Amino acid sequence: MRVFALLAVAALALGGPVAAQEAPQSPVLTIDLDRLFEETRLGARASAQLEAEAVALTEENRRIEAELVEEESALTDQRRTLSPDEFRPLADAFDAKVQRIRAEQDAKARDLALLREAARQGFLGEIGGVLTEIVNERGAVVVLERRDIFISADRIDVTDEAISRINAALGQGAAPAPSPEGD
Repeated sequence: MRVFALLAVAALALGGPVAAQEAPQSPVLTIDLDRLFEETRLGARASAQLEAEAVALTEENRRIEAELVEEESALTDQRRTLSPDEFRPLADAFDAKVQRIRAEQDAKARDLALLREAARQGFLGEIGGVLTEIVNERGAVVVLERRDIFISADRIDVTDEAISRINAALGQGAAPAPSPEGD
């Protein structure tokens, strides 16, 4: 026990805490890409735009659903007054309409997912220079996504430093281009 106490005193005397404040040299660094995207001003702006589009799509889906429920109810009421031969074309047309709308809304959801992935890829392209500087300064050869690591020392995680440097270097980035619909 006494040996450990002597080692602790020696470490303090030799600048242990001061050395801990300096950026460690490591060939491997880790980063949390989700935090970068959510906590940098550049990523947060892109994330907010994507969230607004997701909310708009959800609201559109709810509006369409309400309209279809109302139309289905009216069709159900008509069923009582129409013969099967008169009702069948109306029911088939309604089913075709529902299938078409479902396909359209599914396509919009897929497009939004692709847009989200493109935004993340664009974000990574924009921040590459900042991350490269950190890698070079730290003497690293690789940066791994933190989620893919089972266990690591926190001192090799550069997420906080990257967030700070990205915000300083890029801010919110350039203004977004207008959407094709002119929104």
